[in-house]
Amino acid sequence: MTMETAVLPGTPRFVIEQYKTLAERARERVFGIIEEDVVILDTETTGLSVRDNELIEISAAVLTQQGIKERFDTFVHPTGPIPDEIIKLTGIRNADVIHAPSAREAVAALAQFVAGRPVVAHNATFDRSFIEAVKGGVNVSDIWIDSLALSRIALPRLASHKLSSMAELFGCAAVSHRATDDVDALAGMWRILLTALTDLPAGLLRLLADTHPDVAWSYRPVFSFLAQNMTDEPFSLRAARARVLEDEPGEERFDADELSALAMPSDQAIEACYEPGGVVAKMYETFEPRAEQVEMSCEVRDAIASSTNRVIEAGTGVGKSVAYLVPLVAAAKENNITVGVATKSNNLADQLMYHELPKLSDAIEGGISYCALKGFDHYPCLRKLERLARSTAEIKTDRDPADTLTAIAVIYAFACQSPSGDLDALGIRWKSVNRQDLTTGSRECARRLCPFFPDACLVHGARRRAARSDVVVTNHSLLFRNVAAEGKILPPIRHWVVDEAHSVEREARRQWAITVSADDSRSVFERLGGEGAGTLGTIGREFSHHEAATLYMGLCARAVACATRASRSMADLFDAVRELSKTARGGGYDQVNLWIGDELRESEGWSAFLSTAFGAVDALEEAEKALRALADALAQDAPERAADVSEHARRIADLKEGLALIVRGEDKRYVYSLQVNRRLRAGGEALTAERLDIGEALAEQWLPELHTAIFTSATLSVSGDFKHFEHAVGLDRLPSGSSKSLHLDSSYDFDANMSIVVASDLPDPRNRDAYIDALEELLVDVHVAMEGSVLTLFTNRRDMEELFERVKPRLAAAGLELACQLRMSSARRLRDHFVAERSSSLFALKAFWEGFDASGETLRCVIIPKLPFASPTDPLACERAHREDRAWARYALPDAVLEVKQAAGRLIRSSTDTGVLVLADSRLVTKGYGKKFLSSLPTAMYQRIDAKQVGRYLELWRRSHE
Repeated sequence: MTMETAVLPGTPRFVIEQYKTLAERARERVFGIIEEDVVILDTETTGLSVRDNELIEISAAVLTQQGIKERFDTFVHPTGPIPDEIIKLTGIRNADVIHAPSAREAVAALAQFVAGRPVVAHNATFDRSFIEAVKGGVNVSDIWIDSLALSRIALPRLASHKLSSMAELFGCAAVSHRATDDVDALAGMWRILLTALTDLPAGLLRLLADTHPDVAWSYRPVFSFLAQNMTDEPFSLRAARARVLEDEPGEERFDADELSALAMPSDQAIEACYEPGGVVAKMYETFEPRAEQVEMSCEVRDAIASSTNRVIEAGTGVGKSVAYLVPLVAAAKENNITVGVATKSNNLADQLMYHELPKLSDAIEGGISYCALKGFDHYPCLRKLERLARSTAEIKTDRDPADTLTAIAVIYAFACQSPSGDLDALGIRWKSVNRQDLTTGSRECARRLCPFFPDACLVHGARRRAARSDVVVTNHSLLFRNVAAEGKILPPIRHWVVDEAHSVEREARRQWAITVSADDSRSVFERLGGEGAGTLGTIGREFSHHEAATLYMGLCARAVACATRASRSMADLFDAVRELSKTARGGGYDQVNLWIGDELRESEGWSAFLSTAFGAVDALEEAEKALRALADALAQDAPERAADVSEHARRIADLKEGLALIVRGEDKRYVYSLQVNRRLRAGGEALTAERLDIGEALAEQWLPELHTAIFTSATLSVSGDFKHFEHAVGLDRLPSGSSKSLHLDSSYDFDANMSIVVASDLPDPRNRDAYIDALEELLVDVHVAMEGSVLTLFTNRRDMEELFERVKPRLAAAGLELACQLRMSSARRLRDHFVAERSSSLFALKAFWEGFDASGETLRCVIIPKLPFASPTDPLACERAHREDRAWARYALPDAVLEVKQAAGRLIRSSTDTGVLVLADSRLVTKGYGKKFLSSLPTAMYQRIDAKQVGRYLELWRRSHE
């Protein structure tokens, strides 16, 4: 691994050269007490959970300038056997620990060895948690330094901060999943990290050392010591940004609108890219040509050449990404334009950015340039960063304020070495850090009032860099926010591939929704503050002795009074929303989502609500006027404060305009609703306006500006018909001949590898009690027959939680593990556990219906208990039914079919996967619409079986496929 391949793409040359010489320079440096009085530590455990797992090895070492002076190594005797996977990973056997000291004895000996010195560990929270979980462990040390977080500050441009990766890169001892080896590696890395910290711009370490001195922060002594031997030159983030941007390459590409026609390779040239020895073969050593992939690539090429649109349903295994990238990149390079790819999931975006595009760049002569663009809140706001770092105000957080200081240090270092980039890979603990303190929204951005605008800003600079790239990768949410912002976020891109397009309508509706929520309102007024706190309190203190104090104090006092009145009016509004929600019939398990239709607007309750709502609109308008007057007055003397006040005025204006729109309900483009969480006595209330017809909006606001839009996914058609999708995205509103839809079969053999079972005699789900009783028996039979590895996808929480309580003990008696997506549970942890544990099973909700990959034996069966029809009380369904006679058949039915197709797609993720889809809704065979579901699935071969016989069938099927 070379340094050029170890750093993030786009790393400046001067940073790479600094990193290259670190190991050599570190050998020559003397770091005194921060090198000679620290202990390096690592542990091995029986698992990742401090509550459920135990220590099995502890290793530590005291450092000197010459290296390790003294060592401490011991196995630890756990109370239970070491799991097989841990034995395989670490090489530590049960025989090794049988005569070892207990955890309490080992930790006591460690405390004597450490003798209160600072402890350095990679991901120190993990090691410290296991040490301090043992009685007496808190006595080991009061100071724990996390070298993982420190490496993100010292070496922000490394693609990986894993100890093993860094140790290999800088020639330290190898990491082997043994505590002793990991201590040796980290001991070698410690001097390199300290040397790298001294490469940060002059004055930055001093700034970090002096930031919020009231907060206990383990890195402060390190920064303070290193700063003593550096120049006293004050730190300037603007100067640091100027240096890192000096060598930014490239010129802006043409807007495709400026070209009379595009130069494109022929179909034969595209086909040649997929032949042996072609471009794609250079990307993958094991590449095998697939006819469907070549056909898709040629279709994309033809669409771009003819400036027409495509809807391409490509089954699993076609290789969609490489199919569309080859012609898309050809269009960019041959015409000097920027092209775009929009995805739904971060997984696919990362796959494109870190795998497909780099490989394609290496395979194409001259390479390609590419970048990722995300929403505003994914990027640090450097203006807010500076303010937070230099402020004397208390850091607001529900957890450890030291995490905020670490976030500040990581972002500063990253900004000093990175022309572009976002927050997502910086390892910031957002559970402790208030994201709003470090990011800004599009409407609240200070723009020309900000000292970093435009190029030095990571947000606006990213847009400019995107305009100089061949390919821009973004997500659906930013794509549709750009449409709403009239193209002011993204560069002018006329050729788009929209991958995972099945979610386009839903995401556009979410992005264009206008929401007035209690949480947003509370946040606005808390940050605005009053006489003694927030923005207004700060201005009052700062300008109390100004020569124009009378003017400022008067404007500030009026702003405080108006803001206080508006805040109270909004609190009254949401009390009225909660009262209004009591008229709701049905609704979710714990969430009311009430349609604001004609019946509600004509009720007595609505009449009472109106006076409160319009009172809030008036109060918000007065607050907005008062804040704008204050901002105008501050603009000359204090542009920074003026920008803060303007930001609050904009947010209050948004609340006012959104509330007026929803309350009046005159704009027929929207469906209106209110939301209340029944589990809370107060808080969580919201009023919402959503665009009813997304296709109409896209056909008016976006598609006419494009030359080509390629919509692709594995699930776009219903029974082979694309009309539902074409209507959802507006293609049916365009002139005839401007688009084409086609289906490409999967390269996987679904008929051989997948079985579909319909439990045909279960009670109708609308007869809930009988249905739940029968479903319980079916679930137990299926899990036992498949010996676990089952994913059950529910449409509502109530059914899931009740059946989990019933089924879990019965499966436990059979030796099978079952988890459930309970409230407050982490979807990511559930996914990771399901993938890691071959026989575990999971009951889950919406988050697992799509975008969840678990190939191989990890997932052998998917169960869908109930067809995922939208609730008849859902506001969107209510509004459609009010406006159209056959709305259910036109919208709810095809939407449910596509969701079932998505869920079925979780099952077969590679050519060797096998599995069974169990459909436990008898309406598939008792209702005429059942054929639409069954004819839309990957294989037409399904078995209609009585519920009591399903388990026996699955046992036989599994044996025949093992």
